[in-house]
Amino acid sequence: MLSISMNTKIKPFLLFPFFLLSACASKQELVVVKDDLLKLKTDSETIKTQTAVSYSDVQQIRDEVARLQGSIEEARYNNSKTFGRLGMEDSLLVHKFDDLDSRLQKIESYLGLDKDAKAPTAVSKPKSSAVTDTLKTTEISPEKKLLDEGVVLFGKKSYSAARESFGKLIQGYPKSPLLSDAQFYLAESYFLEKWFEKAILEYQVVIAKYTKSSKRPAALFKQAICFEKIGDTASAKARYSSLVSVYPASPEAKLAKKKLP
Repeated sequence: MLSISMNTKIKPFLLFPFFLLSACASKQELVVVKDDLLKLKTDSETIKTQTAVSYSDVQQIRDEVARLQGSIEEARYNNSKTFGRLGMEDSLLVHKFDDLDSRLQKIESYLGLDKDAKAPTAVSKPKSSAVTDTLKTTEISPEKKLLDEGVVLFGKKSYSAARESFGKLIQGYPKSPLLSDAQFYLAESYFLEKWFEKAILEYQVVIAKYTKSSKRPAALFKQAICFEKIGDTASAKARYSSLVSVYPASPEAKLAKKKLP
């Protein structure tokens, strides 16, 4: 009986170290948990700070994009107004010029100064001079070489290089009869690159400057298409109408009629 009683009394003392160790372990766990919480808070604050900075950067980028979009829209609007005014004003000039040209032809015909009037008889040249003239006519002029070079590059879709050749011709030979062809190809290169605003301006040179050029109807038609491409339907219709009125028998006029109501 005594042994049993003593054993019963000893057991609590044997268990005490275990309780002590358990209490120490719990404190250590609490410390670890507190450290983890502190670290989480620190990481959370860092993430919040980084997020705020990133959001600020994103917002600045958005503001810059919005500003650029506004500038682009303003430029498009100004271009549209400019091209619209250009189309309407030049349409009137086209009609005025052709009306004046028709009246001048009538006056020349009345005065006997038209192309059918007889030219003075040319004095015959010596044979040696005739041979020299024949050799001269067979030589290719520098401006013709530039035009041919540009056309070849144009056919290969090397539009930038082609424009260099056309530009040299235009700048170097301002009185050449090939200027209108070079100018037209110049405009065509921008058209094929879908740079329609630039093409409009280059076609305008053909229309306004080279009024006798065979490329003028095509320039009017292509310029109208460019106006359509940039959304300026009013100027496009004005160009189609001018084309049909001034060059009714041209192939381009037949195509323009299909564009008109």
